[in-house]
Amino acid sequence: MNIILLGPPGAGKGTQARKLVAERGMVQLSTGDMLREAKSSGTAMGNKVAAIMDAGQLVTDDIVIGLIEEKLEGDHAGGFIFDGFPRTLPQADALGALLEKHGTTLDAVIEMRVDDDALVARITARSTCGDCGEVYNDQTKPIPSDGKCSNCGGTEFKRRADDNEESLRTRLMEYYKKTSPLIGYYYAKGDLSSIDGLGEIDVVAKAISGVLDS
Repeated sequence: MNIILLGPPGAGKGTQARKLVAERGMVQLSTGDMLREAKSSGTAMGNKVAAIMDAGQLVTDDIVIGLIEEKLEGDHAGGFIFDGFPRTLPQADALGALLEKHGTTLDAVIEMRVDDDALVARITARSTCGDCGEVYNDQTKPIPSDGKCSNCGGTEFKRRADDNEESLRTRLMEYYKKTSPLIGYYYAKGDLSSIDGLGEIDVVAKAISGVLDS
């Protein structure tokens, strides 16, 4: 099963992807993770990515598609979760062509709908474990009282420098300008399902499972 999780920054796509990996054996393909992995790999593609990123330039769609294709060539029976890709209509077309080339398709595109004001309130209270990336929130999921991550026991916690209202609203505007057209694109293809992305983590996970199991 191959799926896309769509939603603005902070909607919880990464959190839900990790649950799907743990529960269904799926593979999370996060653009950021793939680029970081490639940069440190020492391969020809990795060296190319490193040179581009070190120069402060944007990695082209062709390179990202090439990294995804490398992952698709492995044996992953559980399927893939595309997290953070595609972001634009040309990327969506390229991904569709790549999947067709490999004899597979998208099974679902899940839009995690959010209210902007509620999202800003949630994200500005967010912190993550510096070791495993587990997400905490001052209101809904505070860091355990013993100061240790409930997932890995780590004691280092971080807040993103851009997890402030001004930066987040700028990122939301960028999402609406570039990525939200994908909602109509996948709706027209009959692939889109929408869920409330601001519920409790387990409630959102149940909604996603409902889509995948229907």
